[in-house]
Amino acid sequence: MSDLPHLAALMQRRNDVDHQIASIIGRPPHSGHIGEFVAAAIFGIDLHASAATKGHDGFFREGPLAEKSVNVKYGTRRDGMLNLVHSVDLAAHPDYYLVLTGPIATSFSSVGLKAPWVIHAVYLFESRKLVEHLTSLGRHPGLATNVRQARWNDAMLYLEPQNPLLGLTAGQRSDLELFRGIEVSV
Repeated sequence: MSDLPHLAALMQRRNDVDHQIASIIGRPPHSGHIGEFVAAAIFGIDLHASAATKGHDGFFREGPLAEKSVNVKYGTRRDGMLNLVHSVDLAAHPDYYLVLTGPIATSFSSVGLKAPWVIHAVYLFESRKLVEHLTSLGRHPGLATNVRQARWNDAMLYLEPQNPLLGLTAGQRSDLELFRGIEVSV
């Protein structure tokens, strides 16, 4: 027997949920758009009206990074890769890359992978330092840029804060926890 009728019924349920999510975030319910909405709410970011603005998604509106530009990234797992503006020209990059991720990837294959929308960690990369580091290694920023583990460790804001640029409040940690324990139900 074909699984198509069951898949169609599940897709209808998913479409209903996606419609509700789109109503909340004001954009299509793609992982990246959801990540931008969540990051904006938790970290006080004013997002651009258009999701197609080149180079960054918006600006921090408060705190030590007020008025700094930010590009928000979301990944269902952290595989060490980061999509950066494809340029060595620092003016093309935002001031910061704020990265929300699910768990650390244990495999590069997606076979059998379930990719729930969760937040297990948050990282803040200062663009200038990251681009200078990459170019010193003879590498250029762009799509799927491999970032070394030590850089991820230094950039971590949550769960184990290492980055002194932005300390999290108890409220921000609590908000992030809302998305940490979301489990896939069967």
